[in-house]
Amino acid sequence: MTPVSFAVVLIARTCLVAMFPLSALEKIFDWGAALAQAKSGGVPGGSVLVVLAILIEGVTPFCIIFGWHDRLAAFLLAGFCVVTAMLYHRFWAFPNFWSDPHSQSREHFWQFVKNFGLVGGLLLVVFAGSLASPAQVLTHPLRSSYSDRTGSPL
Repeated sequence: MTPVSFAVVLIARTCLVAMFPLSALEKIFDWGAALAQAKSGGVPGGSVLVVLAILIEGVTPFCIIFGWHDRLAAFLLAGFCVVTAMLYHRFWAFPNFWSDPHSQSREHFWQFVKNFGLVGGLLLVVFAGSLASPAQVLTHPLRSSYSDRTGSPL
């Protein structure tokens, strides 16, 4: 891998996971709010869940950035994002999603969608191991990434 390719991968992975260590720190420094949020999901074991969240959010991003068991770390973090979306951003549970554009349900909807956007990026770390070089992208900027493999996403 060229130094430029390495830099692109490092920057992309850092951007993808930068929020997670900050979220882990917030949970540590505002334990009470983190515990209240954990209990709001209706799952028992609030303090255990917060500790697990801190560990996942605090460790897996660095594994992903530095390439140490990065696929496993990305898979675990993707699962964490799915669970978080389903337990804590249940936009459908609010009655006024369609009638009030400034409701809590809208905020939860966007958090839900954001989590699944992160899942998509993390699954690319898990399954899309090859990387086009910056030179290839600049030479053929309109070429599909699928053509580098099979020509089709399926």
